Amino acid sequence: MLKEILVNVREEETRVAVLEDKVVVEIYIERSLNQRLVGNIYKGKVENVLPGMQAAFVDIGLEKNAFLFVEDAVPPRTTTDEEAKSNYHVNITDVLKEGQEILVQIAKEPIGTKGARVTTHITLPGRYLVLMPTVDYIGISRRIENESERERLKALAEKVKPANMGLIVRTIAEGMDEEELVQDVTVLTKLWKKIQNRSCHGPVPNLIHKDLELVQRILRDIFTEDIDNLVIDSRYEYEKVLELMELTTPQLKSRVSLYEQDNLFEKFGVDEEIEKILKPRVWLKCGGYIVIDQTEALTAIDVNTGKYVGSTNLADTVLKTNLDAAVEIARQLRLRNIGGIIIVDFIDMPDQEHQRMVLQKLEEEVRKDKTKTNVLGLTQLGLVEMTRKKVRQGLENVLLKPCPYCDGRGKVLSEETISIRAKNEIFKLAQHTSAEAILVEVHPSVASLLIGSGGAQLRELEAKTKKSILIRGCEHYHQEVINIRALYSQSEIEAIGVPVRPGQILEVRIEEPHASNVYDGIGRVNGFIVDVEGASALIGETVPVEITKVYRTYCKARVVDLHK
Repeated sequence: MLKEILVNVREEETRVAVLEDKVVVEIYIERSLNQRLVGNIYKGKVENVLPGMQAAFVDIGLEKNAFLFVEDAVPPRTTTDEEAKSNYHVNITDVLKEGQEILVQIAKEPIGTKGARVTTHITLPGRYLVLMPTVDYIGISRRIENESERERLKALAEKVKPANMGLIVRTIAEGMDEEELVQDVTVLTKLWKKIQNRSCHGPVPNLIHKDLELVQRILRDIFTEDIDNLVIDSRYEYEKVLELMELTTPQLKSRVSLYEQDNLFEKFGVDEEIEKILKPRVWLKCGGYIVIDQTEALTAIDVNTGKYVGSTNLADTVLKTNLDAAVEIARQLRLRNIGGIIIVDFIDMPDQEHQRMVLQKLEEEVRKDKTKTNVLGLTQLGLVEMTRKKVRQGLENVLLKPCPYCDGRGKVLSEETISIRAKNEIFKLAQHTSAEAILVEVHPSVASLLIGSGGAQLRELEAKTKKSILIRGCEHYHQEVINIRALYSQSEIEAIGVPVRPGQILEVRIEEPHASNVYDGIGRVNGFIVDVEGASALIGETVPVEITKVYRTYCKARVVDLHK
């Protein structure tokens, strides 16, 4: 199987796609405004202890307090079955007190209304090993199936393990010698000492250790011997990767390549795949389709024959559709990073042999997933129950936000996503037009991101495109609509660019309060922002105003009394 990793680096976000035989199976997106939190270590303070839930809320400096279960709070030194069972009978009030300062690590991202889940059992992943400073234990990855290799690695781990600490041998360590493991242990123990030292100083709550950025995590966790190619479209990131690999895995450097010609994700069809992820319906090769419905409680997946009518009999048609669906469902779980409880409603199959074949195919496909996934079998209703470990936010939560147009019942693309798309379209048009100016019409919330604070983003766009860019916020536009066109006429440029002049008196509807000055109100003239002094009390009213000052991206005005 051909396995490739594509890395697309942009100013606002870094995207990584994993392909198997040219088919996209995993996508990771990390944005500067929405950094990953799992793996971060914090010095926190216990805010509330809840005996009824056997848990506590811990203030770690995030918007919502983190949640700590009693089993994650008990500090074990070993992981024998007897001690693990005894931990269930420990009362949370015997372990934690309100106001107590503790060192915790984020185990699950904050999702929706829930805060992050944390643990006091710190884990520090390296290339070949995971160091567990609070547990005296040795574990071997279940994906290493050869029994003699497991025994060899266990013996090596016992030899290199620091006293009173634990190690988990990762899958990538298969076939590695003692030297590589010793190097990993040395780096991780030094890191743990730094973390301990930092936790003794500074304020509480406080971020003590931040996990690696996306590209570095990909090198550590995914870029293994079974990956054929790693392609990066940023020279700066490419050189950083080569430097890092020189120290860790020099034998894999030859598999890294730089691609600076076209849009990397567009060329390999990843952008198209991301568009499909936003839709609930996924078509199968046979003509059937699946519908994925994600809720807070669980994810429901429905299988339908769709356009596929088969060629022999109904049972074979249903079997073929369900087998194709099993393959696609396993891929979609990885692609969308769906976690938690998953219920699959396959098309009814009276034949038990057909049921066994579909379950076997599903189990075979989920084994390709690095995230722990269990197929629990058929329920009495004929539904397949599954679970997949939920660690980070699903891709849908990264790309979408609750829809303001339907009171949160649906979702639309976020302003940030639309602004990134608008920038890409601006760059594309700028390369193919001789016009001196480009008009961009978008929803006002998107326009404000494109303009930036004090017009900083707009100036940067103009410097990069060497074009005059006019951004117009249109209140009547749907948030996802982007209208971009080239402007050739100088008179048209001037008319659209600044549609008002000093001394002009206009009727303006005060739409909203000013973002930073609570006394002012904001109106718009053909999408051009009008900052009306002292008009915050007039929101919703249409009033006469006099334009006092005109700037590049907005103008100042004052309310006037026409009867004087």
